Amino acid sequence: MKLYFQLLVLCLVAVAVAAPPPPTYNNYNAEILRYENDNIGLGDYRYAFEQSDGTKQEQQGDLRNVGRDNEAIAVKGVYSWIAPNGIRYTVIYTADEEGYKSEIEEAPGGLPPSAVASLLGG
Repeated sequence: MKLYFQLLVLCLVAVAVAAPPPPTYNNYNAEILRYENDNIGLGDYRYAFEQSDGTKQEQQGDLRNVGRDNEAIAVKGVYSWIAPNGIRYTVIYTADEEGYKSEIEEAPGGLPPSAVASLLGG
């Protein structure tokens, strides 16, 4: 009986050691599900992408004061990712002549697409 128990324990240890490790950010290959890019390099632009691991980003830039000394691009956007603890983190930001401003949100889910569109003025 003792030999049977030792053999059983040895088999369980072998199975546990042979199991593949859980996916981590170091060995997880995310696929691109959506990619949009509207940028000809002459002013305003917009891009967006979404990955299979839950990572999303949207950004748009508007050229301000065209042709003047203080010509600049004003940027606004949102990006989010799902952390290993299952929480979705979302950062909403703007960068313009007044500097960079951002807010971060934590939630078990994400922002609905309509909320992202409204944040980007769409």
